[in-house]
Amino acid sequence: MNDFEIYKKMDDDVQAIYRSRLLTEILLSLNGGSKKLSHLREITESTSQAIIPKLRKLEADHLIETKEHEYFLTSAGKIVASGIADSFVTFWTINKFKHFWLRHYLEGIPNPLLKEIGCLYESEVLKDRGTKILNVYNNQLKMIKEADHIYGISSVVTEGYADSISERVKEGVPVELIVPLHVAEELKRSPYVEKIEALKNYENFKLMVMDEDIKVGLIVTDKHLSLSLYKKEGIEYDISTGLFISDSKAIEWGERLFWYCKGKADFTKFQ
Repeated sequence: MNDFEIYKKMDDDVQAIYRSRLLTEILLSLNGGSKKLSHLREITESTSQAIIPKLRKLEADHLIETKEHEYFLTSAGKIVASGIADSFVTFWTINKFKHFWLRHYLEGIPNPLLKEIGCLYESEVLKDRGTKILNVYNNQLKMIKEADHIYGISSVVTEGYADSISERVKEGVPVELIVPLHVAEELKRSPYVEKIEALKNYENFKLMVMDEDIKVGLIVTDKHLSLSLYKKEGIEYDISTGLFISDSKAIEWGERLFWYCKGKADFTKFQ
């Protein structure tokens, strides 16, 4: 049974929640913890007469329960409410940054992480424009300078990045980088090969090669996340635009993206 068939089969229960503002707001409110009726009235800006029938329906559907005059989500209710919350956050994130998504190659993000893209809803899009040349680049260097650990997926290489990473490694900061084959070939040439040679005895530095192309640029630290993508056609890497965020959920998302890429491919220690 596909998604559409499930939707049609469950229309009375599923569609009722999305059709009703109050049902949705009650579930989302209780997703943050138990609430008394007075609190639900305040949050939803509704009367008891309007809310109570909705509460009775949710109780009949075994999505909520009452204890000592407070309403709680049941175990099943928590799953439903979380799913509703995720769907709204995902849609909001797509809509908020629709021009960014439309102009870039999203296929570089693995599907499991793409489904969780709502984690990036607190992001800010930075661009190089006017007098702010290298705005994205300079903010990424600032991230590296402030980090206590660094994970990166690099689709490009510059001396500025290399020097910043080298400096942090020598200061004892743990750094793990993943690069595709075309970047690995560039790193075998001067001046990068000399910089890598100087780091070979540092145990806090890992440089790994992925034997397929990577269509994302990622820097994730303990404090910040930067995400850059290829332009729409998937051929040219966009160095002039990127998402930046310091929200903990986004940082966790970035770490999952890094570990996903690391775990799904064959890696070898860079030689």
